[in-house]
Amino acid sequence: MAKEGAEQAEETEQMIEKEAPEGGAPAGSPKAADAKEMRAVVLAAFGGLNKLRVAKRVMPEAQEGELKIRVKACGLNFIDLMVRQGNIDNPPKTPLVPGFECSGIVEALGENVKGYEIGDRVMAFVNYNAWAEVVCTPLEFVYKIPDDMSFSEAAAFPMNFVTAYMMLFEVANLREGMSVLVHSAGGGVGQAVAQLCSTVPNVTVFGTASSFKHEAIKDSVTHLFDRNADYVQEVKKISADGVDIVLDCLCGENTGKGLGLLKPLGTYILYGSSNMVTGETKSFFSFAKSWWQVEKVNPIKLYEENKIIAGFSLLNLLFKQGRSGLINNVMDKLITLYNDKKIKPLVDSLWALEEVKEAMQRIHDRGNIGKLILDVEKTPTPLMANDSTETSEAGEEEEDHEGDNENKERIPFIQQ
Repeated sequence: MAKEGAEQAEETEQMIEKEAPEGGAPAGSPKAADAKEMRAVVLAAFGGLNKLRVAKRVMPEAQEGELKIRVKACGLNFIDLMVRQGNIDNPPKTPLVPGFECSGIVEALGENVKGYEIGDRVMAFVNYNAWAEVVCTPLEFVYKIPDDMSFSEAAAFPMNFVTAYMMLFEVANLREGMSVLVHSAGGGVGQAVAQLCSTVPNVTVFGTASSFKHEAIKDSVTHLFDRNADYVQEVKKISADGVDIVLDCLCGENTGKGLGLLKPLGTYILYGSSNMVTGETKSFFSFAKSWWQVEKVNPIKLYEENKIIAGFSLLNLLFKQGRSGLINNVMDKLITLYNDKKIKPLVDSLWALEEVKEAMQRIHDRGNIGKLILDVEKTPTPLMANDSTETSEAGEEEEDHEGDNENKERIPFIQQ
């Protein structure tokens, strides 16, 4: 069995190495042989960490309305774990290159692209394919990087801060004197929410996070609770009426708790479902268990209690619903806040492309404070060969243990 598994893995790797991208020339053809190649993280099939590897891919070229970007850094988000597992609606076909945001230098311009020059430092949203040395993406998804922002900060900026800004100001209409509850307060979005709330006078921020993160993030929120504690009662001890805004990236039983904590005219926003990711691979049991705990929303009850429930998906807004113009306006406001030194992306650690499995495991274990970044130019750390992520891949179907995962925290190999 072990020999058979090894042969299958080798066959899969050879398939990826030879594969041409969608719309490209077939592998082995003269056109493919003449094409330039690049390194990219490739997901061979949906599943565990062993489905990821760095492979050679044909380098894309900018089409009309696109910019070609030489990537310096890529953002790694929780949604990338869900993509790896195939735990999303209408997942694309594999093999694919994951990743939705990056930063780098403009290398070429497609026809009818104005406002940018070769050599410009930019950050961008990409509809997959971001985890590579070169990406091409439409002009509408590209933004210039402020002069004093690093490439790693720029790769940590778009997804987290646009999501936080849109939820707070476009959906929930945050104003002076309001209160906000945010889960995963130590993560990239959680820290962006905390910083943006600090730009509005007298906003109270309640946050939940793993206890080992509390010392590092205690100054960013007003009240901080352990993620396994009864935060509902803790919030009510401080604010008997509850809160004005709940930002929920967990789902499951937290949906009912969040709605119950809302004040009249309060807004609950669901923007993720990380509780559904409990093991290395997709688990239908975990999926069903999480949704079973979601309280059925009764419109009459919302009417009687004057409460608002909403959802927010930045990627759908950008790539499916065509609202890039709105996002451009938000990015302009965020860059102004950055230049005024009112917000600053928090980078947890930098990882080489070859270390993507370990980086993903760190997010899965909720060990990060801020954003994890794939640094395209970073040399892999030799210690990675002995990391437990490699030895755990055979247990692809095993479930993660319930709980905080505190004792599984990994030490970042390079910190920002």
